[in-house]
Amino acid sequence: MKKFITTAVIGLLFMSSAMAQDDMPTVQGTTYFLPKTALRFSILAEKKTYTPGEYAKYAEKYLRKMDVSLEPETTYRILNVNISSFGMPDSTKQYVAKNDAKHSISTLQRDENGVLLAVNTTNTRTTTEPEAFKPANKVKPLNPRDFMNEEILSAGSTVKMAELCAREIYDIRENKSLLNKGQADFMPKDGEQLRIMLENLNTQEAALLQLFDGTTQTDTIEKVITFIPSKETGKQVLFRFSSKIGFTDADDLAGRPYYIDTEDLHVMPVIKTTIEEIKKEKEDSGICVNLPGKIRVTLYKGTDVWAAYELYAAQYGMVEALNSNMFSKKFTTNLILNPVTGNVENISTEMIKK
Repeated sequence: MKKFITTAVIGLLFMSSAMAQDDMPTVQGTTYFLPKTALRFSILAEKKTYTPGEYAKYAEKYLRKMDVSLEPETTYRILNVNISSFGMPDSTKQYVAKNDAKHSISTLQRDENGVLLAVNTTNTRTTTEPEAFKPANKVKPLNPRDFMNEEILSAGSTVKMAELCAREIYDIRENKSLLNKGQADFMPKDGEQLRIMLENLNTQEAALLQLFDGTTQTDTIEKVITFIPSKETGKQVLFRFSSKIGFTDADDLAGRPYYIDTEDLHVMPVIKTTIEEIKKEKEDSGICVNLPGKIRVTLYKGTDVWAAYELYAAQYGMVEALNSNMFSKKFTTNLILNPVTGNVENISTEMIKK
């Protein structure tokens, strides 16, 4: 019984400690995170699905088509890739802003994940996830039987139906030719009527040709990949892709590898304040920012360079603690941070007049 009570007490103490850590406002101030930079790759690929026509094997005999495939086939190809970056909380960069009587920190703006966005002002720039790709509405396919005459529909065999459909296609082509030459028995009264008649004939021909040529349905699919650059990882597989089965797992050798590599360019921004010389106080205000490092991200299709980007990433730079006197009772400082990198986007400091 004593053992149970002791365990329960320890459990309650642990829960109280955890709650104190999770509760953002603390006795000392307000906790926040600085971000690390993540990459979001949106890759669009085209999927084509070919279905042979019902009379495909008669295409050569009746329409002199030599290249009609008799086997269904699905193929894929990559169209393009878009890259965007966003910030996420870095668990190794958690700090406490001291908004007490000794400091002029009145407000802290954080995002829903606790990442610091602004001090003593409002950051109107927030990161929003790009909208998912929305494919265009598909056109309803033509039904060849809607364009078959009574003779075709009443034919006693597939071979006969194929022959009659081919004849109908040739008749349609002849009628189009006569209309274009102005030699048809029933010529339209004006150009608009001619356009409508030719459009109807084109639709009939296309529907009947499907029976021989088959149909190809085209779809666009999106693959979204999140990648967090790190100095510890070099060139690695981002995804694999096959022209026969599309996107595959990174360890599925059925797909061709697409690699990603990040290079540290060793460039960091410099913070400039409106007041150049401010004596630094011993007591820390707890306001820190990122000085992100510039990197080059290169994508490879096998051994060939596919695409390259340059951007700033928080984890390739360093953390800078701002001068605590900027947030003392002598000065009022407004600070806006980049939500992706944690770098200073705007900082203004004014001396408080007594």
